[in-house]
Amino acid sequence: MEVLLSISLIILAVTSTVKSCPPSDRAALLDFKAALREPYLGLLDSWTSQDCCQNWYGVSCDPSTGRVADISLRGESEDPIFEKSGRTGFMTGSLSPSVCKLDRLTTLIVADWKGISGDIPACITTLPHLRILDLVGNQISGMIPANIGQLSRLTVLNVADNLITGSIPASIVNLQSLMHLDLSNNRLSGPLPSDLGKLTMMSRALLSRNQLTGSIPSSLANIYRLADLDLSMNQISGPIPAQLGNMRVLSTLKLDSNQISGSIPASLFSNSGLSIINLSRNNLDGFIPDVFGPKSYFTALDLSYNNLKGAVPKSMSNAKYIGHMDLSHNHLCGSIPASSAFDHLDASSFTANDCLCGMPLRTC
Repeated sequence: MEVLLSISLIILAVTSTVKSCPPSDRAALLDFKAALREPYLGLLDSWTSQDCCQNWYGVSCDPSTGRVADISLRGESEDPIFEKSGRTGFMTGSLSPSVCKLDRLTTLIVADWKGISGDIPACITTLPHLRILDLVGNQISGMIPANIGQLSRLTVLNVADNLITGSIPASIVNLQSLMHLDLSNNRLSGPLPSDLGKLTMMSRALLSRNQLTGSIPSSLANIYRLADLDLSMNQISGPIPAQLGNMRVLSTLKLDSNQISGSIPASLFSNSGLSIINLSRNNLDGFIPDVFGPKSYFTALDLSYNNLKGAVPKSMSNAKYIGHMDLSHNHLCGSIPASSAFDHLDASSFTANDCLCGMPLRTC
């Protein structure tokens, strides 16, 4: 009986050893905590016990190894702690390079804290198992680490709504598993990598509200899973690649508020999957392609503030649905086609053109 009891205690001790986090992971987390200040909710006060795999807020471990696998700290959360306090989170400080010692980390989310500043630790690119890097909604500055492409398992890269500068690293095209890319609302400059189309697993590419220059890479058309492409509010120039209209999954295309020139590729409007197109506030010229048909279904179509000329295409009257449309502030002329698809539109959709007439404007 005593032998069996001893064996049971040994097994229990081994099991406990495997499932509790090692001292090195605990020390790394405490260094990470020391660089942060969360004054209102005391979320990180739970980071005190010996086992960081048990009841440390936002920390979870791999049950088979006991190594820290996930850090998930969101300042805008549905967690009861936030709901009870009636406030969103606020945290200051910086991201300690000590996080890079957690070499089994798969998820690093430190999002929507509003006050976290400093750089993204360059050593973050040495975490071989990292799948999610989400730092949205802080005041992080500096550059995206040049070797970001080393994170071969990364599926989500979200650093939107920060103060990040510099160019998009060339190595980003090596993130072959990347599905969601959000770099929007930063201070990124320089061109888009010409071979961005290598990211064939990507479904969302959101890069709006930066200072990006150069042209739109035609290689983007190689991303057959891409559903949302947002390059709006940058300084992008050159033409719209006609190949974008051949993307079968693409449903949202936002290129507004750039310096894009040339004509609108007909392929954009003959693609029945594209339901949101915003090309407004550019330098586009030529005619609106007359290629609309019964499968054309737009929840939003905005071509305003360009240099488009000619007539409103008659084929627009064949469209199945056009929810919001804005053709204002161009050089269009002629009569607006009579169509039930336009019945809900008011004069603001057509105003400030050279000589448009017909409902909902004055009669011809």
